[in-house]
Amino acid sequence: MSHPVPIRFLPVDPEALAGAPGRIAVVVDEAGKLGGAGRRLDRLMKGALARFLASEAFTALKSGESAEIGWPVGLAAESVQVVKLDRKADATAARKAGGTVGRSLARAGTLVLAETQRNAADLSFGLALRAYDFTPHKTGEAKTPGPVSLMVTDPEAVAAEAGPMAALAEGVFFARDLVNEPANVLTTYDFAARLAAMQELGLEVEIIEEEDLEKLGMRTLLAVGMGSESPSKVVVMQWMGGGDAPPLALIGKGVVFDTGGVSIKPAGGMEEMTMDMGGAGTVAGVMRTLALRKAKANVVGIVGLVENMPDGRAQRPGDVVKSMKGDTIEVINTDAEGRLVLADVMWYAQERFKPCGMIDLATLTGAIIIALGHENTGVFSNNDAFCEGFLKAARAEGEGAWRMPMGEAYDAKLKSRIADMMNVGGRDGGSITAAQFLQRFVKPETPWIHLDIAGTALLKSDTALAPKGATGWGVMALNRLIKDRYER
Repeated sequence: MSHPVPIRFLPVDPEALAGAPGRIAVVVDEAGKLGGAGRRLDRLMKGALARFLASEAFTALKSGESAEIGWPVGLAAESVQVVKLDRKADATAARKAGGTVGRSLARAGTLVLAETQRNAADLSFGLALRAYDFTPHKTGEAKTPGPVSLMVTDPEAVAAEAGPMAALAEGVFFARDLVNEPANVLTTYDFAARLAAMQELGLEVEIIEEEDLEKLGMRTLLAVGMGSESPSKVVVMQWMGGGDAPPLALIGKGVVFDTGGVSIKPAGGMEEMTMDMGGAGTVAGVMRTLALRKAKANVVGIVGLVENMPDGRAQRPGDVVKSMKGDTIEVINTDAEGRLVLADVMWYAQERFKPCGMIDLATLTGAIIIALGHENTGVFSNNDAFCEGFLKAARAEGEGAWRMPMGEAYDAKLKSRIADMMNVGGRDGGSITAAQFLQRFVKPETPWIHLDIAGTALLKSDTALAPKGATGWGVMALNRLIKDRYER
């Protein structure tokens, strides 16, 4: 498992600058004003830092961007990275600035001079997130970065503020690792085992096998995995740190690989379907975070782990399956399998735990990418207050989310001639009809949010806080929601 780079918080020590190896990153406000250690650094560099701060090149930098001064005279460091961060920058901007440092840590070590920064903890968090690197399947010498230190005016206070963020970074990394793993490694067996290992953190973890899933009536979930050699499983994770309050339920789609089944996908890009368990990965990352920071909240995370493969035993278009709720579903397209998994898991969560609210996450539809691109997750809900609470949390954490419409008019597209409903409703409004399908498995008294993360779980390009690949989207927003609304 990947772990965030360790970061030490040190008092400002101008005398340590000359001999610092590797890289020095100095954070400077838009006015180019330096603190005492920064002025010492400039003197060691024979005024080179001040000349750069007075140049058009520094003025042209946007907040969070940086420039390099290579092999600076007077220093042991191989480079000085000048990071611009506006004086009034918020936590999101500070994290972006930290990400600028984290993308190019030196093997000999990195010293970040952040003496004048009020959001130093957030800066360190952004650094840790961007330094993520998924390397377990690469051979050769690992390019591990050297020690990272932040010089700040009050290291004890900054370290205390950064503590919960370190737990959050662990959760994000766990989610990213799960999404990045190839499907021949992250089978349903391996996925369940990794979740079970979190019992050592204090989570209560239960694995429900196929025989018991059949007894529970989870036949829509089981139908998805009939063509796979990997058995379907449901994993229940409980963190009960909030007394007797009813839990918040997080539900994750965990399709460890999605060929589309008999309705097979085109070959081009199918390799990315290792990420079709992204919803389950996010749920796992949130549960890990809650356990690590000992959250005073009750949360249950339930993930349905299946593999959608074509086989002589696989379900066919035209099959009718019966859900745990009792509704029958005509399977029009076996590639619309995620909603079949979620339907049973959502109903099970409500029947067993009577949650105060329920949030499902799934890489559910390509249609949401057409609607929102890769900048925002699609948000659907039956409860305005619950939804606004989540959107507020997502904004606070800088994770893009946009509420989408729902309505009874879309239900007509799901009508079946031979069953209670079809599992798809056509191409137009595809993400909305998928949400309407899921809503049929939400009890009227349950506040519910559906998050379609198909466009945000894995990206083909770098972002401010992640290299290309898995993003861990949603771990931060859901952790913030729980912290703000459910911790006692």
